[in-house]
Amino acid sequence: MFKRMLSAFGVGAPSVDTVLETSSASAGEVLRGRVNIQGGSAEALIDQVVLSLVTRVEVEQGGHERAGVGEFHRAVVSRDVKVPANERLDIPFTLSLPWETPITAVGGNVLPGMTVGVRTELVIKGAPDKGDLDPVLVSPLPSQDAVLEAFGELGATFRSADVEAGRLVGVPQSLPFYQEIEFFPPSQFAGRLNQVELTFVATPRDLFVVLEADKRGGMFRPGGDTFGHFHMSHEDAERADWTSLIGGWLQDAAERAPRMNPAFGGGYGHQGHHGHPGHHGGRRGPGMGAVVGGAAAGLVGGMIIGDMMDGGLFDGDEGGEDMGGGEE
Repeated sequence: MFKRMLSAFGVGAPSVDTVLETSSASAGEVLRGRVNIQGGSAEALIDQVVLSLVTRVEVEQGGHERAGVGEFHRAVVSRDVKVPANERLDIPFTLSLPWETPITAVGGNVLPGMTVGVRTELVIKGAPDKGDLDPVLVSPLPSQDAVLEAFGELGATFRSADVEAGRLVGVPQSLPFYQEIEFFPPSQFAGRLNQVELTFVATPRDLFVVLEADKRGGMFRPGGDTFGHFHMSHEDAERADWTSLIGGWLQDAAERAPRMNPAFGGGYGHQGHHGHPGHHGGRRGPGMGAVVGGAAAGLVGGMIIGDMMDGGLFDGDEGGEDMGGGEE
């Protein structure tokens, strides 16, 4: 990011510049870089140098969605830093990307609306001085890329992507939000499916794939949502025939009445290793909003209301929530 003066010290203040060794990575990998602090006209003391990972999150409040800033990882990289006058300090750091970090680029192309960045925060005399953001391109894991490739092979086309505040039932989700990647369905399902939404939840060992198909209703057929759930190790997911698995699920979703996946408390879906389907059961699904446990209402209560950050990563927004994360 560009060097910026530390406002807490007034005229002649030190300036800070955070530099990443690379601006692209995948979940589970480590970002490396350094925080460069150039001393001003007098010695300065910085209580803490803090780095955090943030993303844009949609939060539902009172039936309306509002964009906020979600901090999902936080690390203190240095404490009690003395900055001599006119001298430069370089503070190296490493920052691990959580396994549920949202994907922001596929095949080198940025997903519209998706942003992840590293925020530099200097705590001076107990007050934070928040810096600009350094954007990071987060690419899919090989296991996730195999799923995304299948959507392309089936003829589905990208529609939109966002990050929603809330928790999904039935998957080992650790962050207070999840990413939805939305597709227009393949042409053979036109008139039967409106859209298909894909959510990944990754752990160091496993990949959970949650699908939601919005079924178009008609005069003699019901509409509604149908869910699917796949769970495999990353190694198995890289080898799985996702084109057949997802294609079969889409065909089933288009032909059958909307039903729920066992992961969400119902009796319909696919789950298992190597794509082996689960049993088919019984009742209509209520839609993603109803299967999110403790979603926006519980989450918003723990948020800190703050301003959108500078730096261009969240251009076009006037304000939003700032969700606090854990400290490393």
